[in-house]
Formats: sequence, C-alpha cells, structure tokens
Amino acid sequence: MFLLVFSVLLSTIFADELPGAQYYSYSKQIGAGSGGSYVINGNGRITGVRIWEAYNNYIFGLQLRYDYTWTNVMGTRRGQMQQILLFDDETIVQISGKYAHFIQSLVFTTNLGRSLHAGQPRGHSFNMYANTKKAELRFISGRAHGAITSIGAHWAVVSETYLKKGKYV
Repeated sequence: MFLLVFSVLLSTIFADELPGAQYYSYSKQIGAGSGGSYVINGNGRITGVRIWEAYNNYIFGLQLRYDYTWTNVMGTRRGQMQQILLFDDETIVQISGKYAHFIQSLVFTTNLGRSLHAGQPRGHSFNMYANTKKAELRFISGRAHGAITSIGAHWAVVSETYLKKGKYV
C-alpha cells in the first residue's frame, strides 16, 4: 500500500515539473536506417522546412527553421530544393511519404491544410502524426548515408513559457 501511495505521489510531482509531457509522442523511424544518425532540433516552434530531392530519385537532405534560424542540413544539398515557410499560427501536424532503402518521398502537412511535397512516390507508405491534436512536430531524428535512409518524428506541445514571451500568442 505504501508503494502505491508513494508512486502516485511521485508521478504527480513529476507531472507538475514537466508540463506538456503527457502530450509527447514519437513516431518511430522508418527506412533502412544505414549510415550515421542525425537529429534536427532547435528552440521554439518550427517555422520552415526545406527538402532536397533528385527527380526520379529520393530525398537527399532535410533542414528545419526554428523562429528565424535554419538548422544544419542533414544529408546533402543535392538536387532540387523544395521549401515551405509557415504562417504565425501554423504547425506541422503530419509527415507522410514512401520509403525503400532511402526515403523516396516526403509530405509535410500543416494544421492549415497546406503541404510540402518532395521526391518520387515509390516504395512502402508511411504516415506519422502526434497522439493528440494539441501536439505539433518538435524535431526529427533518423539516419543518413549520402541521402536520408530513415526518419522519425517527435511530437509535443510548445511550452507555455515560450508562448508567453510573445512569440506566438
């Protein structure tokens, strides 16, 4: 009985320290997964996405923008660059596409119904989204070997502290 009460008390304490933790979810990596691992992350909300693709080929590079700062490119800047810049209240709510050994195509969809399409739709289909409608894409992880060989998505709520700074309220 003591252990039950203690565990409930402990979980309540940690829930207060990590607001929004109940909204975190992970869409596991898909693809072959060869090469070096990568994580694309930053501070604040994602405000833009860039994808490098080669016609009749696969996804070579990925880059995210947080506020006004672009991250490093994961993979390579090879082929045609596709880009979407998000509006103030717009968030990424879904990533879908096709994969074989490499990621063949990607579609980033926003809560406003806009989307960024890149690559050629061949291979196995996948669809990634958060476990709750309150969450949005926070960062991406995966592996790359010249081109992107796998991708996983991490979903969460932007912290209230960040929103109160006047950035997105």
